[in-house]
Amino acid sequence: MYRWTTIALLTVLPVAGLSAQNQATPAQTTGPLSLSLEEALSIAKANSPLYAQSLSTADPAKWGVRAAYGGLLPAVGVSGGMGYTGSGSTNLGGGAIIPTSPQIGSNYNLGITYNLNGQTIFAPGQNKATKRATEQEIAGTETNLVADVTTQYLTVKQADAQVAVQIQQVDRNKIFLDLANAKMKVGQGTLLEVKQAEVSLGQAQVELLRRQQTSSEAKLELFRRMGISAPSALNLLTLTDSFPVVEFNPGVDTILDLAAKQNPDLQALREHQRSAQFALKAAKSEYFPTLFAQAGWSGYTQQFTDESLLISQQLSGAQGTAANCNFQNGVINGLTYGPGGIPGQPNGGLIADCNAFAGLNPGGTALDPAVQQSLIDNNRTFPFHFTSQPFQASLTISLPIFNGFSRELRVSQARQQVKDLDERVRARAQLLETDVRGRYLRIQTAYEAIPVQWSNVLAAREQLKLAQDRYRLGSGNALEIADAQNGVQAAEGDYINAIFAYHQAIVALEAAVGHSLR
Repeated sequence: MYRWTTIALLTVLPVAGLSAQNQATPAQTTGPLSLSLEEALSIAKANSPLYAQSLSTADPAKWGVRAAYGGLLPAVGVSGGMGYTGSGSTNLGGGAIIPTSPQIGSNYNLGITYNLNGQTIFAPGQNKATKRATEQEIAGTETNLVADVTTQYLTVKQADAQVAVQIQQVDRNKIFLDLANAKMKVGQGTLLEVKQAEVSLGQAQVELLRRQQTSSEAKLELFRRMGISAPSALNLLTLTDSFPVVEFNPGVDTILDLAAKQNPDLQALREHQRSAQFALKAAKSEYFPTLFAQAGWSGYTQQFTDESLLISQQLSGAQGTAANCNFQNGVINGLTYGPGGIPGQPNGGLIADCNAFAGLNPGGTALDPAVQQSLIDNNRTFPFHFTSQPFQASLTISLPIFNGFSRELRVSQARQQVKDLDERVRARAQLLETDVRGRYLRIQTAYEAIPVQWSNVLAAREQLKLAQDRYRLGSGNALEIADAQNGVQAAEGDYINAIFAYHQAIVALEAAVGHSLR
């Protein structure tokens, strides 16, 4: 652990913050003035469009599992309808044509079906694997979002630190210019040295503007990755998290094992692999029988809308029945058996009142009122007084014998899909191992570079001090100071870059593993 690296970094950063506060007023601010990494990640998870798109895939995956289990249960459906038929006529043959009344009707049907085959049996396992794959893909998107925002957060901190380094460079050049002017006033310096100091100061100020622009662009990019608009006063924004340099201790074998178990992309591929294996089993199941069962209940109504025509037709039929009854009485009573009718039969087999028998009034001129009312009541069934149809049920077992090799084609395709995913899993595991090892080495290199860069900073500062002393004593020149100041600026900038390269390397490794390592 290098404690001095944190202290040195913190002594640089406040200068940039102080300078930013001098360039804007609170009235210009429309957004947050401070932002922690935790807040940035929370905002990103709530607002990132890409992450929101990823989350939207979870619900269909859940319903896919429910639908798969639902396929193991009977399907129930109900239907109903209404209809109308206009008036017309019916030809009974022999020249007999009778008018028909307009009709209205309704019907219902309640059906239960059950279909059991390999597809429905293996569907739950296949869809559960797909659901788990979707969850891992969402976790992978979240991991990438965290790495993306964290890396950009570090980039902003790095840009702000570089602004602070450049402010110090401007201050050094101002001191250099004051020293050159003072020496010229006492006759120990030249105008050339003053102009050299002015040029160096101007160049440092221009570079400061560029670095401030870089910092603002980095902040804009941070808010874009968070999925929200940036505040208008970016120069007032302060990122509150600090990043001390602490040695990264986990061994590479431990990290490799963790990555193999937790990397979302690899886990998602493994779940797709399991889903493909279930699909292969379902394809092979087409060689086995399929069970199909169904049962149903139904009913209907039929109502004549012209009740007068219905009564008229019923009256005509009843009168015909009464006439036939009278004729039969006459035959029995007169021609066949004589008065008294059939011996031994009640009433001699005669019908005492043919009109009453046919449902007519005593005069035979109209329907009996009770019969007529019953006819009307029985007609008025629309829409819910259904006449039930007989219950129906069936059970079918089918076994495919030959289907043009389409079944074999599906099995071959499913088997190829399994093999393809096997190779994709193997390739992804190899790539993951390479990524983890490479990023782990990058962390080690970045960590070892930090003390080297700090030594360069100390050496550059000492070189600048010597150049300044030589210049004050008259044995040095302005070019030596300018070169020494540029050397300090470059060393401090490289030191800042080394610190943030270390932290960004850890973030990259965490993204590969799919889990926080700190």
